[in-house]
Amino acid sequence: MSTTRTILYICATVLLLGGSEAFTAPPSSNIRSSLVSSTACNVVAEAVSPLYASNANELLPMRRGSSVAFITPFTQDNKIHESEIRQLIRWHVESGTDNLCLLGTTAEAACLTMEERARIITIGVEEAKGKVPLLIGTGTINPVHVKEMTMQAKDLGADAALVVAPYYVKPPQRCLVQHMIDAADWDLLPIVMYNIPGRSVVDMTDESLAQCAEHPNIVGLKDATGDLSRVQRFRQLHSDPNFLLYSGDDSTSCEFINQGGDGCISVTANIVPDRMHEIMTLQERSQATALDAPLQQLHADLFSDANPMPAKWVMEQMGLLSSAQCRKPLDRMDAALEPALRQAMQNDNCYNTT
Repeated sequence: MSTTRTILYICATVLLLGGSEAFTAPPSSNIRSSLVSSTACNVVAEAVSPLYASNANELLPMRRGSSVAFITPFTQDNKIHESEIRQLIRWHVESGTDNLCLLGTTAEAACLTMEERARIITIGVEEAKGKVPLLIGTGTINPVHVKEMTMQAKDLGADAALVVAPYYVKPPQRCLVQHMIDAADWDLLPIVMYNIPGRSVVDMTDESLAQCAEHPNIVGLKDATGDLSRVQRFRQLHSDPNFLLYSGDDSTSCEFINQGGDGCISVTANIVPDRMHEIMTLQERSQATALDAPLQQLHADLFSDANPMPAKWVMEQMGLLSSAQCRKPLDRMDAALEPALRQAMQNDNCYNTT
């Protein structure tokens, strides 16, 4: 009997024996089991979809080093460019990128559908699962949607979830803490917190972050404050050496490591992944600082216009993308910024420039 016919038979039998109540999960079931049980009427559709990946429970722990804040390539008709996503992931694997961060801010995730998210995660799993940890951005304002996206990421085979502090609504500290604890309590994926006050307009204090870090399912923090003094302050409050601190600010990421951080989640790594890996992992930190110095102009110029417009323009010039187009409300980078970025590319020996 085929898988689909078998599932149809089971569904019919359960409905006959117990009606809709037969699908109610027992109190001891975990959240993922509850979702599967409560949506059993859709089980045939789910059975022929990639939602429940066979490798979903094989989690690769997050690593120290350089994590690329991966961009999302689009075609000329504004669809996700699957072949370029695949090629770029292969390039990162070959270049030594330590973690792949898909569907973050740099990926224009807010403008992607759940179906598009599923395709991007699936390609990531197909190309990199078991080779490089897959960190998936699942943060937003509404916890219900955070949970939905995190469950999707887990079921497709991701390794960890990046959850940003809720933006725009300006929660107080107790609510920010609860938001992170809730995401961890779902026990779906290891959580990396994301503190970026420049975008969220709220700044999780070191005390709040340390409180969250006590949760065993919260394994790291992306700190995009640019305040290097916070590394040591946080370490004093939470001394677990296995808790990972990632810089979210390329310009200061090298010094972030020098102060006791573990790595970065980097836009620049889209351009020079091998160098960012080396800068983040060199034991001789003076060599890392010397290697990072020529990149300082590029770090800055990649934010001369709204991210990821400059990064996409550089990647187009390098031949990595066929189009630098971003989705609305963004567009292409302002042409007036091109000369400065072209100079930064030449200074930093970005290859295939024109």
